[in-house]
Amino acid sequence: MPKLLRKPEKKPLSKGVTLIHEVKDGRTPLEYVGFSIVDLDKGAVFEETLTNQECCAVILTGKATVTAGEQTFQSLGTRKSVFEKVPTDSVYITKEEKYRIKGETDTRVALCYAPGMTKRPNRLLPAKDILQEHRGIKMNQRSVHNILPDSLDVADSLLVVEVYTESGNFSSYPPHKHDQDNLPHESFLEETYYHEQDPPQGFVFQRVYTDDRSLDETMTVENEDVVLVPAGYHPVGVPDGYTSYYLNVMAGPKRTWKFYNDPAHEWILDREDS
Repeated sequence: MPKLLRKPEKKPLSKGVTLIHEVKDGRTPLEYVGFSIVDLDKGAVFEETLTNQECCAVILTGKATVTAGEQTFQSLGTRKSVFEKVPTDSVYITKEEKYRIKGETDTRVALCYAPGMTKRPNRLLPAKDILQEHRGIKMNQRSVHNILPDSLDVADSLLVVEVYTESGNFSSYPPHKHDQDNLPHESFLEETYYHEQDPPQGFVFQRVYTDDRSLDETMTVENEDVVLVPAGYHPVGVPDGYTSYYLNVMAGPKRTWKFYNDPAHEWILDREDS
């Protein structure tokens, strides 16, 4: 198995709580980004106390109540499937905070972690406020939900976004990277991709490669897989007949997303028919 591809674990944690992924706490080569997926049965509870990390809890599917410190956010979540393609509710949780998530229905929650430097207010990120945008042209089109963009001054490190790419299109394309702390030209951000496909037996292809090819992996990515991007370009290709969803988590020394396109492929942006 490629070292950057992680398959779902589906490990019971407690009654009604199943760990689908855990990419953190020494189980990852990433320094800045941590990521977990937890499934909750109706009525089940997941609890965690953060130390020096902040967290964004994204209600991927189902409904849940999130308590963070003294605040409780009830009936969060807007969809039964991510492929309803509507934004969902999330909660930003500051460092050194205890939080609790209770499933009001069967619920899947993504937990996105990054270093927290300051105590910030816990904050609801409601679906109604999520900025939606369309990117790309021709066979390079995707729809984006900006859950926690760098334009929103809520977090110290975290950036969170979800992306839909239709059948036959490429995403994160032309291949781009953000692995150099060289602002204003490029920022250093690690990244994770949590993937789902519709129908679920589908797959996508993702390549992660650096200019010198010291890192160069091309992966067949199936439903519920996670791909780690410690550095390099990282395009995604979607085969005919399937729709791709992925949730991105990014973090680095500066909370700024500034990417650099692969010069070998940037020419496609300048075509006369573009």
